[in-house]
Amino acid sequence: MSGPDRSHEDTSDRGPERASDADRERRTASSGGRGWFGVDRPWTPGGLAVPALLGTVLLAYFVVPFAAFLFRSRRVDVVAGLADPAVRDAIATSLLTAPVSTAVATAFGVPLAYVLSRASFRGKRLVEALVLLPLVVPPIVGGVMLLTVVGRYTPIGAAAAAIGVPLTGSAAGVVLAQTFVAAPFLVVTARAGFDGVDPRLEEASRTMGYGRLRTIRLVSLPLARNAIAAGIVLTFVRAIGEFGATMMVAYTPRTMPTRIRVAFIARGIDAIVPIAIALLAIAVVVVVAVQLLVGTPRRG
Repeated sequence: MSGPDRSHEDTSDRGPERASDADRERRTASSGGRGWFGVDRPWTPGGLAVPALLGTVLLAYFVVPFAAFLFRSRRVDVVAGLADPAVRDAIATSLLTAPVSTAVATAFGVPLAYVLSRASFRGKRLVEALVLLPLVVPPIVGGVMLLTVVGRYTPIGAAAAAIGVPLTGSAAGVVLAQTFVAAPFLVVTARAGFDGVDPRLEEASRTMGYGRLRTIRLVSLPLARNAIAAGIVLTFVRAIGEFGATMMVAYTPRTMPTRIRVAFIARGIDAIVPIAIALLAIAVVVVVAVQLLVGTPRRG
């Protein structure tokens, strides 16, 4: 004779509390952690109500100042403000220097990010700390630090001025300041992208006869392209919006942020609305363009 069927555990001899707990767990598992009508319960692992609420508060904190500023701009003649020669010169300076700063940061920052991702060497933690240093130092202090290296009366600054390339009070000074404060964004973001590339793919490429540089070009860079693109965007936006270090190293030619500061001191908020809208528009166009060209990673 066969024994009693034990495929289903008898809960009749359990107390009412234990039976209730078992039933509740069974219902929760069958519903995937969802409540009535398939809505996630905020106290379950899949619930998003609380995170969404907290995130909405921060999002509102971002959006409300933008909306208030744009509402105020309705009473300002933006077109006439943008026709001001000083404003146009500031826009031109920013549009010239920010791409150059971004290109310099990319040319030197991507290789550094790859080395930090793949290599192990003595002093690596120190190098990582030095990369982060411009992020934690106030920009105006960073400008002072740059002046101690490239100022007019330093050996480097004097030598550059002697050959007709002054490093302060010039477009070159603007690029130096922007690169100093913005390049770390590229290094940090690109390194995260390289960290996400499986080293076994690179090893497979090496076993097929490809050298290190070709492997980086054909395998590592394409797989990390989204992170690198994000770093380029962050670097450009940070460079074009840089004020503190730029003011210390190259107050002239004026960039958009320095022009905003001058106009605000002279004539108040309404005077800065046109150039501020131009700065905002440039940042939005760059971000949207990169999203369309590169895209964002999708959740699997």
